[in-house]
Amino acid sequence: MGKSSKKERRESMVIDDTDGDKSLLDATLLAPIAHPLADKKLAKKTLKTVKKAVKHRHVKRGVKEVVKGLRKGDKGLVVLAGNISPIDVLSHIPVLCEDNHVPYVFVPSKEELGGSCSTKRPTCCLMVVPGGKGANGSAHEDYKELYEECFAAAMELDKKLIATTAAGGIVA
Repeated sequence: MGKSSKKERRESMVIDDTDGDKSLLDATLLAPIAHPLADKKLAKKTLKTVKKAVKHRHVKRGVKEVVKGLRKGDKGLVVLAGNISPIDVLSHIPVLCEDNHVPYVFVPSKEELGGSCSTKRPTCCLMVVPGGKGANGSAHEDYKELYEECFAAAMELDKKLIATTAAGGIVA
């Protein structure tokens, strides 16, 4: 009953998928508001985009920075973690994104999101702002294609979500 190491705790959280791919995804841990949730392929592509954007410092990390960026009118892609508890920490951000016409997407794990930000700390939300503060276009070229694919996929998911809720459908 002694204290377990961090490595043992992480291994106990990891679930093996049928593909042999290790993921921290557990459907029971996802928040009920985690829609639109990225599929595996989009989540992987989004996290790869975040990794490249972090190298150029084009990422706003955390609720406070993301909300500040949205209120100032920054345009980009908002990535939210789906396994956040309590939900109230994050529940207002999708509304702000919709008001400012900024696409957002949920990825399954805050641990994976934090890992893609080059930090050991889990991150509940971030915003990829191409060009960053200095609007350096040449740095954006490094991940431009990946970013545009993720941006387009997130816009498509957002449109489907809005159309479903406008038609009176239940998102589950």
